[in-house]
Amino acid sequence: MKQALDRFSANLNRARSLAALSESLGKLTTAAVDLSDLLRAALVLAVSALDHYVHELVRTGMVEVHQGGRPATDAHLSFRVPISAVRSALADPNQDQWLDQAISDAHSWQSFQHPDRIADALRLISTVKLWETVARELGVQQGQAKAQLSALVDRRNKIAHEADMDPTNPGQRWPIGPSVVEEALDFVDSLAKAIYKVVA
Repeated sequence: MKQALDRFSANLNRARSLAALSESLGKLTTAAVDLSDLLRAALVLAVSALDHYVHELVRTGMVEVHQGGRPATDAHLSFRVPISAVRSALADPNQDQWLDQAISDAHSWQSFQHPDRIADALRLISTVKLWETVARELGVQQGQAKAQLSALVDRRNKIAHEADMDPTNPGQRWPIGPSVVEEALDFVDSLAKAIYKVVA
C-alpha cells in the first residue's frame, strides 16, 4: 500500500509545480497577464490525486485481503464480481489478476472525493471509523475535516464543471489566490497521510 502513497505524493507534487509556476511567471509578467487558471488547475489536480490515491488504496488493500494479508471486512465480503472473474479465479486459483481487474472495473466510473464516498470505499479494506480517526490524526474535529474536504471538492467542481464562473457576478470567475491553493494542497497532503496511517 506504500506504493499508493508514493504515487499520491508524486501526483500532488505535480499540483505544487503548477502553483509554483504561477508564482514564478507572476514575477516575470505584469498584472495584465492572468495566471489564475494555473492555480485552478493545481487545485483540480490535487483533488484528482486524492481520488486516485483512494482508488489505489482500495484496490491494493482488497487484493491483500484476498491473499490473507489483511482481515476481511463486511463490505469486502459483500463486494460483487462478474461471472467472468469467477471463471478466471476457478481456472487458476493461484493468481489474483482477476480480482484486481474486477475491482478496477467496478470502481472505474466512481469518484472517491467526497468524505462519505471515501469512507464507503475504505470500508472495503478497513473497519476503522474513518473520519473520527482521521480527524484525531489531523488534530481537528471530525466535522471540520469533512467540511474542509467538502468545500475543496465543491470548489473543484465549480472549476471543472462551471468554468469557475460566479453566477452572482456575470462574466466573472470566482477569485483564487496562491494562499488558497497552498492551503488546499497542504490539507490534501495531510489528509492522505492521515488516511494511510489509520488504514494501511
